[in-house]
Amino acid sequence: MNEIIKKLEAEQLKETVPEFKVGDTVRVSAKIREGNRERIQVFEGTVIKRQNGGVRETFTVRKNSNGIGVEKTWPLHSPSVEGIEVVRRGKVRRAKLYYLRDRVGKAAKVKELVR
Repeated sequence: MNEIIKKLEAEQLKETVPEFKVGDTVRVSAKIREGNRERIQVFEGTVIKRQNGGVRETFTVRKNSNGIGVEKTWPLHSPSVEGIEVVRRGKVRRAKLYYLRDRVGKAAKVKELVR
């Protein structure tokens, strides 16, 4: 039974997943269905968490929209996620950036990692 589940999950994994970490600013292109039409909507923000692994891996992106914090969580290997583009790398020392929820303005920014 366990081998059957592993085989099914391996088929659903995406071949190319961009390398990004918590603290990076990413641009997520997601498919949105409106009635019988389908379009791509872009969501750009800071990755505040990544959790699990394999086919169940999810990531959460947070952005400020008109002074209101908006968070969205996507499955990494979902067919509704068209693409993930890393805009800039962040320099953080934590796995989860929940403290950004309490910050406003420039205090909510993450330092950029210079390589």
